[in-house]
Amino acid sequence: MNDTAILVAPPAQLRTPRPATPVSEAIIEVISDSGEGAQRCGQSLGAIAARMGNGIWTTEIIPAEIQPPARSVAGASGIRIRIGSGHISNGGDQTELVVAFNEQVLLGRVNAGELKPGAKILLENMWAEHRDPAVVASYRATVEALRKDGYQVHEIPLEERCREWVNDPRKGKNMFVLGILCNVYGLDAALAREQIRRIFGKKDAKVIADNIALFKAGMSWAEEHLDFKYCIPAQRASEPQIVVNGNTAIALGVMASGMDICAMYPITPATSASHYLSEAFEKIGGVVHQAEDEIAACAFAVGASYAGKCAVTITSGPGYSLKQEVLGLAVMAEIPLVVVNVQRGGPSTGQPTKVEQGDALAAIFGSHGDAPKVVMAPCSIEDCFYSVITARKIAETFGMVVVILSDASLSTAQQPFPRPQFSEDWLAPPVDLTPVHPGAKAYDWDRTTGLSR
Repeated sequence: MNDTAILVAPPAQLRTPRPATPVSEAIIEVISDSGEGAQRCGQSLGAIAARMGNGIWTTEIIPAEIQPPARSVAGASGIRIRIGSGHISNGGDQTELVVAFNEQVLLGRVNAGELKPGAKILLENMWAEHRDPAVVASYRATVEALRKDGYQVHEIPLEERCREWVNDPRKGKNMFVLGILCNVYGLDAALAREQIRRIFGKKDAKVIADNIALFKAGMSWAEEHLDFKYCIPAQRASEPQIVVNGNTAIALGVMASGMDICAMYPITPATSASHYLSEAFEKIGGVVHQAEDEIAACAFAVGASYAGKCAVTITSGPGYSLKQEVLGLAVMAEIPLVVVNVQRGGPSTGQPTKVEQGDALAAIFGSHGDAPKVVMAPCSIEDCFYSVITARKIAETFGMVVVILSDASLSTAQQPFPRPQFSEDWLAPPVDLTPVHPGAKAYDWDRTTGLSR
């Protein structure tokens, strides 16, 4: 859609509201260069849909480079949101509607086969008037090629419209796009405004007001200029829900289980779990220790458990490999320990931003010698929460190492599940840890459990 069409479009109040087409689910993507807020936009969209009663699953799109060049085919950063009328347990197959902040990141997704044939594309049109002729030529050629291939390309004035509210459109496009998507999929505007207030709650009032204004502007623009609208029926949940990703669910499980210590070394894609704990754990008496390396983190956790403070260490595949000797010590000495391995692509350093579930054999048999461990793998975001509680019980009941195998998909994906009802039993020690009676022998075995007392 060109600028002339935008200028002559009739006001929304004079147009007949377009009917919404009922659909059972939708797969949406918001993609941009790094730092433009695409992930926050998608996470907010998913949270709004979940609060309305829809099933959701979000999947972060993360470039391989920490800071890829702007407008690069391999530099797409963003999020996929799958919204359904019922329970959703994965990110789905191909995207049906994508919002792209430039044509290069869009090409990356097209070339990877992530878009459904004939998908709708909402593409930022500022590049059509860029001062660099090469950028203009690239943009025009891409739009023409996409339309020739059957994609429905709608050019949208993100930069132009956002400048009406903020000096730096990079800080406003995501909320404008959120307004567009809420209009297209019939999501509750009041819930969206509440979500925006929650996101920017620590900012000053002007920031909140500007972002709400951008959201409203996006809704109005979509109502005036788009000729499609959908409705995804929602099923109101019978009990309160929370919407978190897998790493946050693991962190919440650590706190709910009554563990005292988290020792870790930063590693993708596990780091955000310890980030969450570092903000909340100390408020309930816990300690997060960032060690100098993976081996030291594991040794710290083993030492804490040996001293009576149940501990967890959180890592990914390469870090798990480095911990093997210390894990063998915990097994040999019957020291309870919970290890969370958020798996990523391997082998070796591998692909930190890609998904793989290839660490099962390493988790079970990785240590040298006879070093039995319990290995468990959560199957959902909700399971990430409860698996930590179960792991702590097993570790302390049997004096052993318990490994939880999460993965990069679960770590960043968001999904609603019933708000856990806290139980005091989660905090109670599973076995009597009081000192043995005077005169007990060093290797006095408990006849019931077979464990050393």
